[in-house]
Amino acid sequence: MFETVRDILSKQLQIDPDTITANTNIIDDLGADSLDIVEMLMSIEAETGVTVPDEDVVNFKTVGDVADYLESKAE
Repeated sequence: MFETVRDILSKQLQIDPDTITANTNIIDDLGADSLDIVEMLMSIEAETGVTVPDEDVVNFKTVGDVADYLESKAE
């Protein structure tokens, strides 16, 4: 799931995927703004079929947080 999130972010933000780790902070390290996060979530929902409620989004700080959340919901 990490690879999926990494690939979506790298395409969306035009960043080399090799620079993104599970500990990469989405806002501080990647420079994502609120619109970028909404677009990321729409892409993730389209690709994985997992709907992410707004109240859960506030808990996402790192790429790993998003991947862990998606893995917990995909089970």
